[in-house]
Amino acid sequence: MFDHFAWSVLATPVLVLVVSWLLVDRLRPDLAARVFAGSAVVAAAASTVNLAAFALKALAELPVVASWGGWSHQRVVDDTAHVPWVSWVSLGWLIAVVILGTRAWLVRRRQFRAVSGDWTDSDDVVVIDDPRVDAFAVPGRPGRIVVTAGLSELLDDRQFRAVVAHERAHLDGGHHRLVWWARIAAVAHPLLRPVARQVEYLVERAADEAAAEVIGDREQVGRAIGHAALAASGSRAERPGGALMALGASPGIVPRRVAALFAPGRGGRWSGVLLPLLAVGTVVWTGECVYDLFELLSLAGWDGP
Repeated sequence: MFDHFAWSVLATPVLVLVVSWLLVDRLRPDLAARVFAGSAVVAAAASTVNLAAFALKALAELPVVASWGGWSHQRVVDDTAHVPWVSWVSLGWLIAVVILGTRAWLVRRRQFRAVSGDWTDSDDVVVIDDPRVDAFAVPGRPGRIVVTAGLSELLDDRQFRAVVAHERAHLDGGHHRLVWWARIAAVAHPLLRPVARQVEYLVERAADEAAAEVIGDREQVGRAIGHAALAASGSRAERPGGALMALGASPGIVPRRVAALFAPGRGGRWSGVLLPLLAVGTVVWTGECVYDLFELLSLAGWDGP
């Protein structure tokens, strides 16, 4: 069974990371964000199922469990005798994933509860009386676009429209969901954390492109983003419930975003099939891992306790 662990838990996340790094600026950002997030989730799910299979194997190696299940614990141990650590490492890893995943879910729930009753204005664009410079989107029904008075006074009308269009693109594109699922994938497997950061960058790029389409001027959007990000540095408004979908949420990526807006747009598509194919492959391999586990227990049962 170890070959399943080696492929789905070790190799596939590395391949997803490498391929995403190669493709991040070669695909249309809205397409890339969905492909990257979906592939990361599938890779993380496959890894977690494999960990669960090996965790069950670890329990099946215990004589008391084998006696209860009616199989030979030694036969189960012998299947991975050359790597005796793999089953118990998988059990510990799985427990950590469950704990960290539960913690991440609770944090997210607190964030949305914190903002659920704060915005009563019927308009979907809310300007709050705050001198600091910020803008962010609050998902929900309906979603809200929140702009501080500090940012509103800083921008001219066209730049303000660009910022609002950017945040509206986050809401319309469901970008908070893509970021959330990518982060959960990163919780399940640490090697997917850079992929989650790529998704965060790509949803910002996708919102930038959507704003440029609404405004009809890519350079104007780039200037608005750069202007707002520069003014916001060191003066970030405290967002209710934490950062959800904010303009320039990661200041380090702003120069990349602005440079992309000033450069010709890219519309690659077919290279994006590489990650889905990789994800499908690991799902098939994971299914075989589960089958092999049940086959191992069946054969161990034939040998007797």
